[in-house]
Amino acid sequence: MSTDPLRTVVSLVDRAPTITGAEIVAELVPPRQFAEASLENYRPDDAFPSQAEAVEAVASFWAAAERPARRGLFRRRPETEEAPPGLYLDGGFGVGKTHLLAAAYNRAAGRRYFGTFIEYTALVGAVGYAGAAKQLGGAALVCIDEFELDDPGDTMMMTRLLGDLADAGTRIAATSNTPPGALGEGRFAAADFLREIQGLSDRFRTLRIDGNDYRRREVEARAHVVDDLDAAVAAVAGTASLDDFGAAVQHLSTVHPSRYVKLIGGLDAVGLRDVTPLTSQTDALRFVAFVDRLYDAQVRVVATGTPLDEVFSEEMLAGGYRKKYLRATSRLVALTSS
Repeated sequence: MSTDPLRTVVSLVDRAPTITGAEIVAELVPPRQFAEASLENYRPDDAFPSQAEAVEAVASFWAAAERPARRGLFRRRPETEEAPPGLYLDGGFGVGKTHLLAAAYNRAAGRRYFGTFIEYTALVGAVGYAGAAKQLGGAALVCIDEFELDDPGDTMMMTRLLGDLADAGTRIAATSNTPPGALGEGRFAAADFLREIQGLSDRFRTLRIDGNDYRRREVEARAHVVDDLDAAVAAVAGTASLDDFGAAVQHLSTVHPSRYVKLIGGLDAVGLRDVTPLTSQTDALRFVAFVDRLYDAQVRVVATGTPLDEVFSEEMLAGGYRKKYLRATSRLVALTSS
């Protein structure tokens, strides 16, 4: 009897996933690689004291949350209380922000949610503002990974939603590559929304985490390119997709980013043939969102053509979305090296 693992090859472009508000909420948990994340198994780099400070900040954040509740669930905190209801971890790529955010989630008691910024905006898109506020309202903790403001609509919606949640007693923890006061810069007319952005910033204690990207600590790695894609995909134990890169990018334009989690559902690897540099910023941003979901699910990527860390042009890397592209590049290096 053969003991070879079952292998199945599918195509991304043949998948047309749908997703409901209930399914989005069900996915609001940490990525599987952070299911056991804790403050105890986070390893601060001694060369960067801010990493140890971040551990203490998360511990203090929950020490404050665990104090006996004041009478009146919906009462605002007295102005004499200095600690804001939120913690905001600002830092570069691969310094452990998501690990610390997941540690906060895993430490929390009661109902809590963990998702990327795009997942929360997708929830609002699926069930409306009132539906999202009702679903999240009363939670002990809402964790937002990769917080970012890309347009005025997101700014108005998220400042209102987080304000309402915080006023009702929900603790909020977030990570980002941008300090809260600088959100939106270079992406839209952020100066027109200074009041909203400043109001959002005031909800958080902000801590900057410095450090090297752990995904590149061993060597200055590059995204791996395979010589024989068919053989590489055939060698995957489990289910892999195989598509031309151009066709896959085009297909992403037909699927809302909130559905990417289901687009890659059940996959152990994604094969991309004949990768070429992206020429459209719209396509590039969709691809970033796709890479984020691949990374969350730890889906391996195998590819031929241009190395995937070179698909974003110099012009893109010099623009307002630079940090998003660099995050995707870091993740693509990790996913193609696994």
